[in-house]
Amino acid sequence: MSAAPLVFTRQGRSLRALLALALAYALMAAALLLLDAAWWIVGFFALLTLPALHDLWRNPEAGLHLDNLMLHWHSGRRQASVALAEIDHMRLDTRWDFSVRATAILTNRTRLRIPAECLPPHRVFEAALEARGVAVQRHHFTVF
Repeated sequence: MSAAPLVFTRQGRSLRALLALALAYALMAAALLLLDAAWWIVGFFALLTLPALHDLWRNPEAGLHLDNLMLHWHSGRRQASVALAEIDHMRLDTRWDFSVRATAILTNRTRLRIPAECLPPHRVFEAALEARGVAVQRHHFTVF
């Protein structure tokens, strides 16, 4: 049961985030100049972009490392590790926005939620878990 380690990392600075911010600021500028929008309304919407702007500036790294013995993830200053022998099963929930939430259910029934920014593509993650003998439960579009 020796499989190659699964290593996944993601940077906070991405082309997608840069383009989304550029589009948002272009729309706000167009609202100010072409539609004569109130500056305080546009300013409110500009405040909503500050977390994304902060991620572009700081470029935090998030990632996951899965080998034959351990599952480790990190996101910014947060990190956690758990031995695969302690995991009863991994629960993968598909949410209404089609994102996937992963929760490690331990043998003592403790739940460890893996942050979304740490997760590799869910099919790759599920296959890597199953290759190591970790049971995976899939749940689609549950309300609770």
